[in-house]
Parts: sequence; C-alpha cells; structure tokens
Amino acid sequence: MYNIGDKIAYPVHGAGVIEAIEERKILGELKRYYVMRMPLNDMQVMIPMEKVEQIGVRPIISVEEVGHVFAILSADVTKMPQNWNHRYRANMDRIKSGDIYEVAEVVRNLVLRDREKSLSTGERKILNNARQILISEIILAGNMDETQAMDMIEQVIK
Repeated sequence: MYNIGDKIAYPVHGAGVIEAIEERKILGELKRYYVMRMPLNDMQVMIPMEKVEQIGVRPIISVEEVGHVFAILSADVTKMPQNWNHRYRANMDRIKSGDIYEVAEVVRNLVLRDREKSLSTGERKILNNARQILISEIILAGNMDETQAMDMIEQVIK
C-alpha cells in the first residue's frame, strides 16, 4: 500500500509521485485508484490499487542506486540479437519488466548502436520511451531537473 507523496515507478510509463487516492465508479463498480503525477510532461496517470502488484508498480530507486544505473550506462554494450525483430522484442521485454537496470541497458545499447548505424523507426521509439522512463526515475531519485538528468545520461554513455 502506497501513500500520498510516495514516489513510485510504473513499468512502461516511468516514475512519478502519488498525488491522491480516488474512488471512481466504473461499470457500476466502485474502484480505488492512485493518482500519480509524472515529472516529464506533467502527465497524470491513474493506477488501479487492486492491480498494483500485478502491474509491477514499485518504489523508485534510492540515490545510491542511481550510481549503479550510471555504472550500467557507462559499461560496454551487451550482446544483442542481430535480427532487428528479435532485438526489438528483447528490448520491449526488458522495458516491460519494470527493472530500471534493464531499462538502463536498453538505453545504453540503443544509444551506442545508433552511434554506429542509425536506428530503425521502431528502435528509435523504444529508445525514446526507455530514455523517458529512465529520466523520470533519475529526476525523482536524484532530486534534479530534466535537463540535468538528460545531460548526465549522455555524458556517462561512452
């Protein structure tokens, strides 16, 4: 159970702060939702409280863990499938896992691949999505703004 003010990560969407807990009647059934505000684009997301565990919502990483994320970003690229379709699926699975370290690997691998040869439209979308997820959590965990987080990520990736 989370409380108002808690910072949480929502797989595939990113991190945010719980602003409210609301009840809504949907199809005649009263359900409770966490209302999360995300630091990027000032977006608001409603998360059904009964599905939090199933969805994979978790507390954001600590400041110390941000250092581990940057260590992953500065490491060498991990082996990826040569077939773009297999690579796409593997990267999507990593993002859907909700594990920030897996997301960091996706960002690192795709940034480095993009520097070698440009990414396909699909892979560019994955990179942008993974980067947004990563930035949103780093902003909240490291108490920084979007520009600082983006600059640090770019500097760290070799």
